[in-house]
Amino acid sequence: MFINKETLRLDYQVEAEEEGLKIIDVLATSMNVSSRLIRKCKSNNNIFLNKKNGSVNRIVKAGDLISLMLDHDENTFDPNPIPVRILYEDGDLLVVDKPPFLVVHPTKGHPDGTLANALSHHQYVSHQNYKIRFINRLDRDTSGIVLIAKNAYSQQIVSEQMQDNTVDKVYFAIVEGRLAPDSGTIDFPIDRVEELDIRRAVIDSGMASVTHYDVVERYASHTLVKIRLETGRTHQIRVHFAHIGHPILGDHLYGHVSEWIGRQALHCYEMTFIPPRGEERVSVIAPIPDDIKSVMDKLDGQRD
Repeated sequence: MFINKETLRLDYQVEAEEEGLKIIDVLATSMNVSSRLIRKCKSNNNIFLNKKNGSVNRIVKAGDLISLMLDHDENTFDPNPIPVRILYEDGDLLVVDKPPFLVVHPTKGHPDGTLANALSHHQYVSHQNYKIRFINRLDRDTSGIVLIAKNAYSQQIVSEQMQDNTVDKVYFAIVEGRLAPDSGTIDFPIDRVEELDIRRAVIDSGMASVTHYDVVERYASHTLVKIRLETGRTHQIRVHFAHIGHPILGDHLYGHVSEWIGRQALHCYEMTFIPPRGEERVSVIAPIPDDIKSVMDKLDGQRD
């Protein structure tokens, strides 16, 4: 299976063991196309068998070519010349290193000057035009990796990997206090404190949330930790570490403001995933930013 980048056409050649199936069965199983996208393509007459449009109930033979035309949705954000580091890009995905203090998506309070506006500028200078589809998001003050899909199919495929917890997500954080033991798992359910409150908390009726950590370095009164998320709840890392008595340094919402850093010292460092038209896992890394490095340097003299 492959995607033609120029026409946004998804092609699949029917295997021998699939002979006798209906087109719709192959779309849903071997091609892993969501029922929502199938319905959309069907209503737009964008499903073809050997280049001929028709019913999705047609029976296929080995060697037949099933083609799915993906709608081209244009970018709707104004471009702002905000520098952003590109970590990975192909015809389906864009992966960037979001700097701290940058809102991901325009809101009433931030109508422009966001990551979406920066990505719109990237499209402009690279002569591209596609709807920006965020697969994951980071808090304004959290830095690191953000994945963006360039079409509905790639958004579906990688989002499913996220939901199935098959995307490896690694963070670094500086937390308050000397965390022990050297490694561990924080397994507490999380939900909103109140319906309209931005704050989350450990609540028995909340959603299952699992955070794994390894201590990288202990300082006199802080700890550098490497974190792997098994689930991806909103504010999960911040809530979990605050709950066990080690809030992230500089986290004004779940801990304390710090004179050493103007935000929570939390960075999404690495993600590993399978590209929509690939078979091998791809790892991308966003280097630890300067403000967190500066704190590490200040704490360095306090190491055991």
